Formats: sequence, structure tokens, C-alpha cells
Amino acid sequence: MKRSACLIHNPVAGQSDSEADLQRIRELLEPDIDLDIRLTTKEVDADQLARAAVKEGASTIIVSGGDGTLSAAASALVRSSIPLGVISRGTANAFARALGIPDTLEAACQTILNGCNRVVDAARCNNQPMMLLAGIGLGAKMVEHSERTAKNRFGSLAYILGGLKQLWQMEFFEACIETEDKVITVLNAAAVTVANAAPVTSILAQGPAAVITDDGMLDITIVTPANAAAAIGAGFHLLKTAQQGIAVERSDISYFRDRSVKVTTEPPQKVALDGELIGTTPVEIECIPGGLTILVPKLT
Repeated sequence: MKRSACLIHNPVAGQSDSEADLQRIRELLEPDIDLDIRLTTKEVDADQLARAAVKEGASTIIVSGGDGTLSAAASALVRSSIPLGVISRGTANAFARALGIPDTLEAACQTILNGCNRVVDAARCNNQPMMLLAGIGLGAKMVEHSERTAKNRFGSLAYILGGLKQLWQMEFFEACIETEDKVITVLNAAAVTVANAAPVTSILAQGPAAVITDDGMLDITIVTPANAAAAIGAGFHLLKTAQQGIAVERSDISYFRDRSVKVTTEPPQKVALDGELIGTTPVEIECIPGGLTILVPKLT
């Protein structure tokens, strides 16, 4: 008997031909899975479609789109045991990369057909779902100033290029970071990043070098460079150590892990949540251990 699944497809994600992508996905999946296909629109987003599918008893939900579409749909599945299949068709594809899911149509569909369930953490930021990370300060500016044309051309590198543009007008801020058992005051922060999951390309989240997605903890990285040149050096150090799988070793970068955190800044700073600007500080973020089930490749 064939499996069944709800396929949520964003027709405006990425740069490719959406109709051709959907046709290819159907060719790969429909021999084995009965697909209930639903398209996102300006009026109805992936979160709404996923919640409706859950109410109707969907046993698996597959999402085809960019990071925003994937995060929105995933938020509807938090604290459920319904597995999420991921087909990344966006610019950065950070969601898939952070969770070790292939980002080509063929490999992603094979993962859905032949992969296994993995339980990972989710999180909430100011009562909004958070699958990846919240960037405060420079991290939010990187999102704000990454131009759409640059994203289409350079993918996730566009966010880094957007950030480099901002370094010369970099503004420092005071940050108060509170957890259940400590309060940390930072006088000259350039960036505070709170991550639930993050690929290597999310360099401002890479203090510990590997953001663990199933440890029930958030990873907090604080960057406090003296000037723009030091900020560039800190960024390259974060990228290099993340690629090598070792923690940072610089006096102007610190990191720690905790289950929940509140960040207050003076002056207020913009906040980017899973790649979208959501407002300004303060933010309160908590981890939801084991909150999401996803389909990942089987270990060989």
C-alpha cells in the first residue's frame, strides 16, 4: 500500500522554474507516495497549509520552498510526531544545511523516500517559532542589507557580503544577556546570535563551531570587536574554526549554551529571526527539546 503525504509547494521560491520543479518532484515521489499538493499564496502561507493538513490527519508533510517556507511549515509541526520532509529550493538553504539534508531535488526526494526520522530541537523567540537562529545587531543588518539580486547570484554568501558592507558603519551597543542562573553585561557588542540550528555559513552563530541540534540547548555567540578591521578578522576566524570543527579562540568572541535566554540592548537593536526581520530587542528565547521530527538521510 502506497504512503500518503501532504506536499506544500511555494511557487515563487528560488530562481528555478517552479512548475518544472513541481513536475520533477511528482515524478520522483508519486510512484511511491500519494501526494496531496497544496500551493502557498500571498494570502495563505505554509504555516496555515501545514496546520490545516495536521487537522485533516496528514501522516507526513513535505515542504518545497526556501528557508522561510520551510520554517513556517515546521512551526506547525512542533511538539507533534508528524515527520517533515524537506525539499530546499531557496537562496541560502540554511534549514537543510543545518540539519544535514541534501539541497538538490533528486537527493532531497530520495531522502524522503528512503531516509529515517530524526528528532531535533525547536525554539520560540518572543512567542514566535524559531527553527534556526535569531541575529541581533550585525546579524540583523546582514539580513536587512542583503539585496535580492545578490541573493539570487551568490546564495548564502549574499548575507556575508551584506554584512561586510555594514562594517564601516558598524554601531556598538550594550547588551544584557540573562539566563536562569546568570546575567552577562556586554558594553561593546557588535552582534549577539542565539542559535537552535545553524549551517557553517551562518558565521555569527559559530562560536562553539558546531551548533548541536538535538541537545536541548541554545548556542549563544557574542562578538565584541574593537573596530571594523577586528570585526572582519573575527568573521574570518569564525568561518575558519567552524569549517575545522573547533571552537573559537579570540578574546573578542565568546559563547555559551543555555536552555533559555533574554537579551536586552541599549539602544534597541533590530532582530532577524530565521532570516526575516521581526522588530527590535528585547527578545526572550527558549529551546523546545525534541520539538520537531524530520526526515534525514540514513547513515551509511
